[in-house]
Amino acid sequence: MILIAFVLVSIISLIIIAATHNHRHMNTVCIAQAAIFTLLASFVALFLQVPVVSFFIGNGFFFIDHLGLFEVLIATVIFTCAAVYARGYIEGLLESGELEKGSLKLFYMAWALLLLVIVLAFFSDNLALFWIFAELTTILSAMLIAILAARDNIDAAIKYIFVASVSMLFAFVGFIFLFETSRVKLGTGTLNWTELMQHAAMFSPSMMIASFVLVFIGFAAKSGIFPFHTWLPEAHAKAPSAVSAILSGVLLNVGIYGIIRVYALVHQTTAFETIAPMLAVFGLLTIGIAAFSMLPQKNLKKLVAFSSVENMGIMLVGLAISTPVAIFWVLLHILAHSLTKASLFFSSGILHRQFRSRFSSDAVDEIKDVFRYQPLAVWGVILGGLAIIGMPPFPIFFTEFFIMLQLGTVSLPVLAVLMILLFIAAGGLGYFVLTTFTQVSEPDAPSDIEPYRVPASMKVPIIFLLALLLLIGILLPAQGMEFLNQIVMELKF
Repeated sequence: MILIAFVLVSIISLIIIAATHNHRHMNTVCIAQAAIFTLLASFVALFLQVPVVSFFIGNGFFFIDHLGLFEVLIATVIFTCAAVYARGYIEGLLESGELEKGSLKLFYMAWALLLLVIVLAFFSDNLALFWIFAELTTILSAMLIAILAARDNIDAAIKYIFVASVSMLFAFVGFIFLFETSRVKLGTGTLNWTELMQHAAMFSPSMMIASFVLVFIGFAAKSGIFPFHTWLPEAHAKAPSAVSAILSGVLLNVGIYGIIRVYALVHQTTAFETIAPMLAVFGLLTIGIAAFSMLPQKNLKKLVAFSSVENMGIMLVGLAISTPVAIFWVLLHILAHSLTKASLFFSSGILHRQFRSRFSSDAVDEIKDVFRYQPLAVWGVILGGLAIIGMPPFPIFFTEFFIMLQLGTVSLPVLAVLMILLFIAAGGLGYFVLTTFTQVSEPDAPSDIEPYRVPASMKVPIIFLLALLLLIGILLPAQGMEFLNQIVMELKF
């Protein structure tokens, strides 16, 4: 019944958006949809027995376990914050003429549909159905990137669709391999993850390796992992900042989620002895390419986007370790990264409106006197930057520390390489902040910069997310730790 509630809320939201021409009404509907989704997911987590099995959910196509519920809670919280942020941000785009009023309905309908599709993806038991929903998220999010109708935005959206969709064809073939593997052993083929997990130990290791490699190609592109990351910096930088927060905080999780699901199957066989080193190699390469790309960056949103690539690599390294402790901290890292990256893009969006809107889309950020014009956004970037590089008491400090601690028990040379790359990435972000945010005008120098009036709707999500990160870092509730442990148990690590 819960799944029906998610669908009904979305249908009502789409009808209201289609019937109105007022921006604030459309925005309010999207805020309400995301908030109701958060309440529904919270109700399942607090009051229902998870995994949820009912006539509507346990029908071979959908199910709710702790991992899916965890991802949905992250997604709905970020969508709620992003919808609140979009209230003032989109109004600014309308006033500047960067967004046409006639595109509002399409924007908010794509927004509402994207949230529903993401929820259905995370609640899909059937992997083929999950693949379909993952593909739909690509199309809908590309629409949100291209909504400004600028040539750069359209180019970034097309590149995103091309890289992600072509790579996902490999994942489709990988699922065919997985179906055939199950058919050979069980007599009847299946792509239901719950059934596959029950019998995964029986499957051919060689077929599992082939299946995983193909699936990995598809979902590595979806999550911005090297060498399929090329679309990510452009798409995240060109998209409206409210959309960038969703892309980085939610959409990348769809790819990692797919990799985790299939890797959990592989881990039940001896194939994981081959796959784990592969994940570690791709993880380190992803961190490396991101770290060295961050060093010369002068565009704030691209810098934050490359940081997303880096964190996807960290998650892969954690998965490669494959111990229950490492998986626990990978899961917490997913949560911390999503919240941190959303706050960073919200802060970056304010600075973008203050400074870069005066320049062409090809110009780099020209930021000066930031503490005079936008102190909240500056502190949002500084605190978010400290959080993303793993400074205490933010949660990424603990996730990276314990992942590295686990890695040290496996390979000290790999740990040394990882620490060097993380230091380079932190240096790139720190160098940008120090060189950019310390630029000030001469005391009596004339300036044509007008302070951008930031509405409260753009400030509140930044404060909320940073406060939530500090709370998680300082005091992770016992219930939260137990929830993550349940995920690890269900994945059988």
